[in-house]
Amino acid sequence: MKLTTMTQLTIDGVMQGNGGASEEDRRDGFVRGGWALGKGDQDTRAYINDTYQRADAFLFGRRTYELFARSWGSLAERDVPGWEPVMRALNARPKYVASTTLTDPAWSGTDVLAGDLAAAIAQLKAAPGGELQVHGSGTLIRWLLERGLVDELTLLVVPVVLGQGARLFPATGPDLALQLLDSRVDSKGVTIQVYRPAGRPQYAPAAS
Repeated sequence: MKLTTMTQLTIDGVMQGNGGASEEDRRDGFVRGGWALGKGDQDTRAYINDTYQRADAFLFGRRTYELFARSWGSLAERDVPGWEPVMRALNARPKYVASTTLTDPAWSGTDVLAGDLAAAIAQLKAAPGGELQVHGSGTLIRWLLERGLVDELTLLVVPVVLGQGARLFPATGPDLALQLLDSRVDSKGVTIQVYRPAGRPQYAPAAS
């Protein structure tokens, strides 16, 4: 399977608390949650629905898994009008959680990857199928990128600057070149960019 990620970001790179509830993620005093709610148009919603439907399996970090389990794993389709394909995919497809502390996941179809995570993910990627998708899970995505395990990244960039919150890419960290595979913008200014990791960037030589 190809390992792909999908992340909603602000212009300043924040991914924290994008969901509908302002209290969803209050870590480190974050108070600007819900910034992505209703921001994309119908084409973007269709793109997200189609993406989830392509998944053969999902991979989560523990925090995102628990957020998803409390929402997508417990609501009925009538509670999420327009997002039924996302709910169906999440509840029907296998789910894997990278965690050393989660021992008894309540969401049906969940397996915990608690041992050698890199080996477990390599085994999943070697299995036949289309996509092993990661949604949210910023800490996990950074870990996967550092080890060269990500095949494609999709970034949905919402036209807002928050000025606070956890970012997908930290202020200091490994560098990464990206090859643009697809780019589009919707009627509300949300951009969708699909990238393939392409090694390290090339830098200009020091002036002699």
